[in-house]
Amino acid sequence: MKSLLLAVLLLIAAQAHAATRIKEVASVAGVRSNPLTGYGLVVGLDGSGDQTTQSPFTNQSLQAMLQQFGITLPPGANPSPRNIAAVLVTAQLPPFAQPGQALDVTVASIGNAKSLRGGTLIATPMRGADGQIYALAQGNLIVGGAGASAGGSKVQINHLSAGRIPAGATVERSVPTPFHAGAPLQLDLASSDFATARAVAEAINKAKGAGSAQALDGRVVRLNAPPSPEARVAFLADVENLAFDLAMPAARVVINARTGSVVMNQAVTLGPCAVAHGNLSVTINATPQVSQPAPLSGGQTVVTEKVDISVKQEPGPLIQMPASAKLADVVKALSALGATPGDLLAILQAMKQAGALQAELEVI
Repeated sequence: MKSLLLAVLLLIAAQAHAATRIKEVASVAGVRSNPLTGYGLVVGLDGSGDQTTQSPFTNQSLQAMLQQFGITLPPGANPSPRNIAAVLVTAQLPPFAQPGQALDVTVASIGNAKSLRGGTLIATPMRGADGQIYALAQGNLIVGGAGASAGGSKVQINHLSAGRIPAGATVERSVPTPFHAGAPLQLDLASSDFATARAVAEAINKAKGAGSAQALDGRVVRLNAPPSPEARVAFLADVENLAFDLAMPAARVVINARTGSVVMNQAVTLGPCAVAHGNLSVTINATPQVSQPAPLSGGQTVVTEKVDISVKQEPGPLIQMPASAKLADVVKALSALGATPGDLLAILQAMKQAGALQAELEVI
């Protein structure tokens, strides 16, 4: 585990200044994808659909669909088919998508269907955040799993209540973008950094002429692009591939409390300090025992448990850690402690409180 952590940290270490393309740190404002959502029905399931007694909305949706085809059920009728399931359909509408283009969709059950394998999604309108219909989804599901059950036993591989339909939706309406509005364009940086914004603006002005770009703040760079669409495309194609020297980011250590992962960038430095760390282990052993009553006592034989609890604390040596200005030296110093990634969470936090770790701690 310690060698794996050391390898990960060393792979992240890079040069203080690296040549980076603008397209890797910024995006054009307004040119983005839009999420689409729809509610529909999957039919043709082999008895693995919703139980309508527990999912009444599936039955209501079925009756509403039949009414659209001119079929009206008699009063009091309550069909309970097991080959139908209510689902939510989601997709991402990419920028500049035009009517007639195909999209991949994801279908997930919202009832108690056991499996969507082999089902067919009937025509489902897909709406955006404004409530307008932007695509229509329909097709056969692909479920990357399998399962079988018999006699109370069940075997399942992967997830059976969700699947995908490649090219399962057709775009019906395009989303307007400010790209063709003729106004100045805007680059949005992925993270707020004044040095990066200035470097991006300087690289653009050097390649396209003075006044082509202005850094408005630590995240926004305004572009004076040509008004015609063809010239704008050529202008942005050149701008996105411009290389510039990316400034050293702020020192940061990211800690994943769930998995025990610790990742730090090359700007992390370590001041001189001394660290002592010991391991505390608690062991609980439960042994079943049979309590037998005396003859003719009228008692009953019972099973009891004998529990033994032991606490063991291993001493931790006091290790002096020298000041380190490079990530490789910081990794070697932390590895010398012999601590697991889980122990590093507490050690790094204590070093930060002591003022020996010059970095920002972020727990995710």
